[in-house]
Amino acid sequence: MATSSPGRRILAYAGSTKNIAGCALALAGVVLVFFGVAGAFWPVVVAGLYGVGALLAPADRVRLTISHAEVESRRLLADLETLLAKVGGNRFPDDVMARVGALAEVLRDILRRADALTSSPDHLHIVSQTIRDYLPSSLEAYANLPRSYALTRRGERQRSAHEELLAQLGLLDTQLRKVADSVYRGDEQALRDQGRFLQDRFGGSGLDL
Repeated sequence: MATSSPGRRILAYAGSTKNIAGCALALAGVVLVFFGVAGAFWPVVVAGLYGVGALLAPADRVRLTISHAEVESRRLLADLETLLAKVGGNRFPDDVMARVGALAEVLRDILRRADALTSSPDHLHIVSQTIRDYLPSSLEAYANLPRSYALTRRGERQRSAHEELLAQLGLLDTQLRKVADSVYRGDEQALRDQGRFLQDRFGGSGLDL
């Protein structure tokens, strides 16, 4: 029977609610030491407070099912890397590649938070369409033009193909950053919820958010 390695179990516990609560109380114990409250028994006090925090904190919920968003996120990450490999080289100007690289970083960061996408099908759809349709379609249309033609304006008020591509990449960047901001707000709310839980459980502390 396969078992998890000790290293993985240690990492899992390090990020658990019990360890976070225990560390919070242990930190409060360290503060007491600085004020001379704990005295010579400060190691016992700090260790005891950690134990109390770890004991009272709720256990992390076990989740064995794999959501559709998690499966789709893995596929989208693979599709994104495939797309980036195809657009590499000297096919596109440096400013275009810089915009594409910035978009890729935003997309990777969003896709690493598959849980947030589970509760927001609209965001998952935007990310999926960007990777599989919007971004490759814009890049493909540009790549099929001769470089000299792409850089030349057809009229004073008309964008060159190069300028048009940069504008489209800018629109994608704006939309994806809105999605990312929404995901980050969810993470921030989770942090605030944890802060309220610790305050309710252990009283006022420096963790108030």
